[in-house]
Order: sequence, then structure tokens, then C-alpha cells
Amino acid sequence: MFKNLRRLIVVGLGLSLLIPLVALSYSHLATAPFRVTTPTDAPPTRVAVVFGAGVRGDRPTRILAERIEGAVNLYHLGRVEKLLMTGDNSHATYDEVTVMARYAASLGVPMRDITLDYAGFSTYESCYRLQPIFGVEQAVLVSQRYHMPRAVYTCRALGVDAVGVGVPDWGRYAPPVLAQYTAREALATVKALLDVHVTRPRPTFLGPYEGIE
Repeated sequence: MFKNLRRLIVVGLGLSLLIPLVALSYSHLATAPFRVTTPTDAPPTRVAVVFGAGVRGDRPTRILAERIEGAVNLYHLGRVEKLLMTGDNSHATYDEVTVMARYAASLGVPMRDITLDYAGFSTYESCYRLQPIFGVEQAVLVSQRYHMPRAVYTCRALGVDAVGVGVPDWGRYAPPVLAQYTAREALATVKALLDVHVTRPRPTFLGPYEGIE
């Protein structure tokens, strides 16, 4: 009896490690044709989507700042016309997207070319809201490379013709930090696959159509 229990525990632990690794590998393979690392390789697209990654007061975190800088670079190169900032504004004292917009404006993007999605509480919710709320059928996604497979996979599975432009991560951040992010990303990818293929939950908020002028 105890031997069988030990075997079950070992099998359970093995699966708990294997499933996230398989999910992560699958997302990398499935999105490989739709990810680029050089901005000039991004297809000309009307909208670039920037995913929130935390703010401290009125400043973006370093990771978020580099996402915004990547999108601003695409804008100045003429690869995109508009920036859509999607992030968390779940309470009055925390507003990712306004901070994101101000940072992009400080880098030379006119506010008229920046749209804010205040209810992008997760990658899934941000991708889900692109079509019904903002009318986005095609987009360039901007994020760190470790996050890009999940973002591209999720958006494409939800009907958005998405291409990802990954900004550097390994080599720019301490290896233990990136190892932690990558491990978390593997778990998040399992949830993403369940969300888009099994449960398909509605986002926290939908609301009326806004479009992007």
C-alpha cells in the first residue's frame, strides 16, 4: 500500500513538472512563425499592443519601460500607427495604463495615437478585449521574449492576427530573476491553453465598443 502511494506521489510530481514544460514548448513551437526580435522585421500594422507589467507610483517598472520603449521604437520606425496600452486599473490608486501612456508620450508619441485599455487584468483578458472593445483584428504585440509565445498564442487563438516583437530579457536581467519568470511563465501557459481551448471565460469587464480612432 505504501509503495503504491509513493509511486502515485512520484508520478504526480513528475506530471506537475512535465505538463508545464510541454505546454511551454508547444507554445514556442506553435508561435515561432509569428514572433520576431528585430523591429524592422515586424509587418506594418496599424496597432501595437503593450501589456502592463507593474508601476511604482508614476513610473513604470524596468520591464514595463522596456516594453513601452519597444513599442515607441516601432511607432517611430513607421511600423505601427497607434499604441494600445493594456493593463490594470482595478482600483483608484493603481493605474498602469495612464503611467504607460505618459511614458510613451515623453518619448515622442502624441497622446492622440495612444489608446488605453483599463481592464487588461491579464494577458488573456487583454487579448480577449482587443476585438469586441477596440475593433482590433490585427496587431503587433510587444513584450519580453519569455512572455511572447503565450501572448501571441492567446491572441491568435482568440481570433486576432497577432505577431510578436520580443524585447530582450536574457542578458538584460539577472539570471535568477529570469529563471523565476520563465518558471512562472510555464505555469501560466498551462492556464492559457485551458482558457482558450476549454473554459473560454469572459473577461472581468467588456463594456461598450470603443474602437481606435
